[in-house]
Amino acid sequence: MKKLLFKLLAQLNKILLPSFSKKRLDLSKASKLQMAIIGWRYFVTTNAID
Repeated sequence: MKKLLFKLLAQLNKILLPSFSKKRLDLSKASKLQMAIIGWRYFVTTNAID
């Protein structure tokens, strides 16, 4: 159940949130909001994979 929830969240992230890797964002110049989005996407992705 938990894994299914994170897989669903990962799909929603892919659709709704911007991809900073495609925009070639420099992490040292990222704003706090951008860093929060990156952290959220990382958290959801790692939980969806495990």
